[in-house]
Amino acid sequence: MISLPGSLLTTHRYVRDWADGLRAGALELDRDPDAIHRYLDLPAVRFLAGHEVPPGWERSSRDAGSGPAHGLATLERVLVSEELARGDAGMMLASPGPSMCGVLLGVLGSQDQRDWVYGRLAERPTWTCFALTEPERGSAIGEMTVTLTPTGDGSYVLDGQKRYVGNAARADIAAVFARVAGTERLGVTAVLVDTSDPGFRAEPLPTVGLRGVQLTHITLDSVRVPAGRVLGTHLPPTRRGMWSIVNVFNQLRPSVAAIALGIARAAHEYVAEHRQLLRGAERELFEELGRRIDAARQLTYRAALAVDARPSAGHLASAAKARACELAEDVTIQALGFFGPGARLDHPLLDKLARDARGVEFMEGTRTIQKLNLFQGLHTGKVGRR
Repeated sequence: MISLPGSLLTTHRYVRDWADGLRAGALELDRDPDAIHRYLDLPAVRFLAGHEVPPGWERSSRDAGSGPAHGLATLERVLVSEELARGDAGMMLASPGPSMCGVLLGVLGSQDQRDWVYGRLAERPTWTCFALTEPERGSAIGEMTVTLTPTGDGSYVLDGQKRYVGNAARADIAAVFARVAGTERLGVTAVLVDTSDPGFRAEPLPTVGLRGVQLTHITLDSVRVPAGRVLGTHLPPTRRGMWSIVNVFNQLRPSVAAIALGIARAAHEYVAEHRQLLRGAERELFEELGRRIDAARQLTYRAALAVDARPSAGHLASAAKARACELAEDVTIQALGFFGPGARLDHPLLDKLARDARGVEFMEGTRTIQKLNLFQGLHTGKVGRR
């Protein structure tokens, strides 16, 4: 069992108490993604937006975007993500704040770029988005077609399309991945875009699960990008491009696993609350699901600690993401079975959890991609065998 530092236990205690507030608006947000604007004063939403920090939760510095003093940023995000997703994953993902953009800035952003983003986030509830996936190509970086073209005056223009981007329709700032015109694979980079600039258009897509996050199709038509918004140019060449992008994904993947864990826990706890008398095979199934949740949590914690120790160590993160997403689907479907054939109609929250669980599968790479990544780690000896 992995024990948590005292500072993380403080964080855990606060977000656990805040999760129920998210649950209260879960079904409303599922029906109407714009309902998030009616929940901006919830402690959890304010926390995610960066406007509320637990008392005594010390940071390593007062600089914008600085990391936690305990030095375990990935594990911290895992704790927060699991607890708030237990409240409602849709509400958590729909909340304003730095979200995935913040992780990207932590790896590739200069201090001026962090000041620009976090300064805007401090003014009012502000959404960001992380635009990687493309139509017909998914998140395959080697096949990316969105281009960043120099204009000759020091700035660039962005052209192309992105798809399945959360919060893009409500975002003020977008982190967009693109291929620098005229380069090969190593020319992929990321830029910051003000979504109010001409040429940026975002259209929400209909979805079955995680409706609150409002997945979006983005069209980029000669969107101007100042030179100062290109991420990573202040870093040595060896720290730019693919190396840094892979590290960003390694830091994000345990959090996605934690979201799946939170959804599984919510379904498991729903059964405990509404089916208090379980006997025989039902009791055995319920307890087995609980043990699987606990085991997946330990794997996710280990994955987060591995990334915190070495950002390039992402193979356990792939294992955690694959296991947790499979678990979330299993637990939510099994939970419906505890309530009979009409469960989806009689228990709309369970129905929502089952739909949301399937949606997490497609975040940060599907199960097949994660298993391939884990195999590479085993094959190269980067993941220990016992």
